Amino acid sequence: MTKLTDTQCVLLAAAAKRNNLSIYPLPDSLKPGGGLSKSLAALASQGLTEERETDDKTTLSREDGDLRYGVFATPAGLAAIGIEAEGGDLAVSATAVVLPEPELARGDTKASTVLALLQREGGATLAELITATGWLPHTTRAALTGIRKKGYLVDKSKRGDVTCYRIGAVAA
Repeated sequence: MTKLTDTQCVLLAAAAKRNNLSIYPLPDSLKPGGGLSKSLAALASQGLTEERETDDKTTLSREDGDLRYGVFATPAGLAAIGIEAEGGDLAVSATAVVLPEPELARGDTKASTVLALLQREGGATLAELITATGWLPHTTRAALTGIRKKGYLVDKSKRGDVTCYRIGAVAA
């Protein structure tokens, strides 16, 4: 399976949500710069995206005279994030989506502890995360937001009366 960065996963997942599979407009969670152009170039070189002519201004990536071009996900790009095209319709494949190794899971850090707790089958409560890290509640919630911004789907469920958080798959 193709190894993708967090940014590449977010780009392909956002494109998969659109009917025309356009990479543009870019998701709000991605900031201009920060390796975005390298991620787009890598996706194109791997055949996971392709440049096509477009008339839709919202999908525009560049202009060459009177011609307008957009960048679109290919079937290989969708398959790389676990989505298959079946008769024109998109469906999540039966194979599990391989989550990229997040940048914040380096060594034995508090962030890697949070990630490990969220990846457990039952997930973790806010109180468990606070106890494990020693962070204040608002810092712990900010860490959850940061994980979401990396492109992960953080599922919420109930364990009794307490909310549990768990990492699902790459957000689509």
